[in-house]
Amino acid sequence: MERDAIMDAIRDELHVAALSRGDGNEGRARVCARRAAGLAVGWYAHQHGWDLTESNAYRRLLWLQSQMSVSEDLRQAAQRLTTRVTPDHQLPHPEDPLQDAELLISGMGLDLTGSQ
Repeated sequence: MERDAIMDAIRDELHVAALSRGDGNEGRARVCARRAAGLAVGWYAHQHGWDLTESNAYRRLLWLQSQMSVSEDLRQAAQRLTTRVTPDHQLPHPEDPLQDAELLISGMGLDLTGSQ
């Protein structure tokens, strides 16, 4: 997939994430943030010539966590995006999943502002 198509898909996911949050559906917002980050990870792997066979965002984020060539803050953001919620549907950490997704997207070399 070309960079523009990836960016459009990422922006769409983040848009739905923001709308979902506004509607009080934090679970869907988190899923959309995870999918946006997963798209960025797939693009990053492809750009570096790595054969990333993982097709879903969750598995791509797990893969990223194992990549020691990636900065610790990005690996931690990937870890938080794959952390399960508690039985009362809360995250066990204070970080915002949408901000983690944006950090990962930027860290993968993609610019959300539109100027590429």
